[in-house]
Amino acid sequence: MCDKTMTFSVNQERENELKRNLTIVYDALVQKGYNPINQIVGYILSEDPTYITTYNNARSLIRHIDRDELLQVLVRNYLED
Repeated sequence: MCDKTMTFSVNQERENELKRNLTIVYDALVQKGYNPINQIVGYILSEDPTYITTYNNARSLIRHIDRDELLQVLVRNYLED
């Protein structure tokens, strides 16, 4: 059994891409009248793409976002503020 801690890292360029894509998804949800935070959290927890509108290609964009990378970026930014 291995008891070493795994490390995970997202580089700055990838983080910027995640932010751009998540912003597009957020804006699409707002434009369609959804609560974007609730919808995005629902997607992150379930990985069910139906939480995200197809408007402005948002569903396709969010499916290209790795949830582990996204969570790492969100937690780091939350704790750094």
